[in-house]
Amino acid sequence: MNCIATTGPATRVAAEIFGETGKSENAFATNAVIETILSRSAAKYYDPAATLSDDQIRGLVRIGTSAPTSFHLQNWRFIAVRSPEAKARLRPIAWNNQPAITDAAVTFIIISRLADASTVPDRLAPVVEAGIMPARLVPEWEIPARGLYDDQPQRQRDEAVRSATFGTAAIIYAARSLGLGSTPMIGFDSEAVHVEFGLAEDEVPVMLLTVGPERAGNWPQKPRMPVADVLDFA
Repeated sequence: MNCIATTGPATRVAAEIFGETGKSENAFATNAVIETILSRSAAKYYDPAATLSDDQIRGLVRIGTSAPTSFHLQNWRFIAVRSPEAKARLRPIAWNNQPAITDAAVTFIIISRLADASTVPDRLAPVVEAGIMPARLVPEWEIPARGLYDDQPQRQRDEAVRSATFGTAAIIYAARSLGLGSTPMIGFDSEAVHVEFGLAEDEVPVMLLTVGPERAGNWPQKPRMPVADVLDFA
């Protein structure tokens, strides 16, 4: 996997946002992270012969798990569907029989667990061990987490979707920075995925995410609505 170049239309957009185009001292104009975000687009066409190694897949998920979660719950799980057999099981239960699911090097099933405040002490134990948080603060996190999520099924599910979305976004941009295409998909039979891939009762299959080297035919990033139409200052 090769890193993308840090020049192009997206870089010019960054320069327009954060300073005059052509100013060499403008760090935003050559910022690789901004370039990655502004140049990302949804990939429809993948190289079906391309593969990703176990370590590359683990690396993408490791980056995904660096995303924020409420109270450090880390309430997510990722199934890397990459064998022909597993792809053949997934494709029929995704809407419209989408070829990208079998053509992409890997299709992640992005799973999140319903927010469970009882897991807070276990999640924070490594944080305490690393010397980041004193142990005395753990109850000060668990108690408000229980107040927020205990006996609140809709809030538990909302938090599950939020966590999975943050993690997915991190993988999407990491993939782009490495020269890979990706596309999140919400079109699939949730109950069938639950059964076919053995999800637990408290797990929600939030979305699918195809990732892999692209082939010709994908569109660039589509124009967005003007910022003036979506931003208010208060």
